[in-house]
Amino acid sequence: MSLNVLIVPDKFKGTLTALAAAQAIARGWSRERPQDSLKLLPMTDGGDGFGAVMSQLIQARPQRIKTRNAALRPCSAIWWWEAHTKTAIIETAQVIGLAMLPPGQFHPFELDTFGLGKLVQAARTKGARQILIGIGGSATNDGGFGLARAMGWEFWAANRKPIRQWTELHQLVELRPPPRPGFGRITVAVDVRNPLLGVRGATRVYGPQKGLRAEDFQRAERCLQGLANEARRHFGHDLAKSAGAGAAGGLGFGLMAFLGAKSESGFALFARHAKLNRQLRSTDLVITGEGAIDRSTLMGKGTGEIAQRCQARKIPCLGLAGCLAPGLRRHDLFHELRALTDLTTVAAAKAKPAIWLERLAKLAARSYSTD
Repeated sequence: MSLNVLIVPDKFKGTLTALAAAQAIARGWSRERPQDSLKLLPMTDGGDGFGAVMSQLIQARPQRIKTRNAALRPCSAIWWWEAHTKTAIIETAQVIGLAMLPPGQFHPFELDTFGLGKLVQAARTKGARQILIGIGGSATNDGGFGLARAMGWEFWAANRKPIRQWTELHQLVELRPPPRPGFGRITVAVDVRNPLLGVRGATRVYGPQKGLRAEDFQRAERCLQGLANEARRHFGHDLAKSAGAGAAGGLGFGLMAFLGAKSESGFALFARHAKLNRQLRSTDLVITGEGAIDRSTLMGKGTGEIAQRCQARKIPCLGLAGCLAPGLRRHDLFHELRALTDLTTVAAAKAKPAIWLERLAKLAARSYSTD
């Protein structure tokens, strides 16, 4: 019996884009089950690859611009524009992404979000009515300070000295808005719900993967606390506690505070634009996946959200991953879970991920055909 199969993977971080993963799965599956009808729907939850996926969904065209990366070095970046609806799509990883920097060369105290402002300004110049911003994969931990400065906000210390580095924010006593502080509708796609500060905040949870050491935490937290305190006084409410304020080193907070952005689950944003619920109505089987399926997958990440929607509709869902966390070999949300490490070593899988994912999908198809 032929099946309508929806292939909807996220990226396999560092190895395959969501599209490349979907294509590899489709090749492997069709070799074993050529009678099935396959539909490819690359997924994003707001991180690396957000722009490529969302631009395909709304038919936005790439725009190239010269700006600066997180280390304030000149770089070229892409954003996307859909003229009919005047919608701009920005993926911050294209500008201030950790993957854009040589490993270990820069400390987060040297990095900020200033270069992102050039893309936001370009969208404003185009006349954007709405901007969709995916903020995952950033190298920064500045609370959006650099972006705010790029947009015209001024930060002042008690000695009437302007603050130009986020590591001086503990001295902040005054915020001065730009002449045109208002903007159109901005939606921030986040894949985490962390607040800006505290044990679950940007610094302690995500800082280490960007290069912050335990001995740096106190200084970083003190600076972000200074930013949060003055923002609370200036705006009259505490945005630091908002869900997603701690995303991307506090960039979620900065976008909410200084650009009036609203946060939304990156997966929910994708699902709405992809009309996912409608697509599931005509689907017999869903194949999803990502680089690592672990406990965090089941706590709001796209792969887990896909599996939950399938379970609610009684649609079998296969999960394919680079690796599986111990204890997740069988899980109620998934019909079956498989990993590239079932077939080969981690090093080999990373060296030729598309080939191994294709082989894994072929084996999954063979097994499914005998259920």
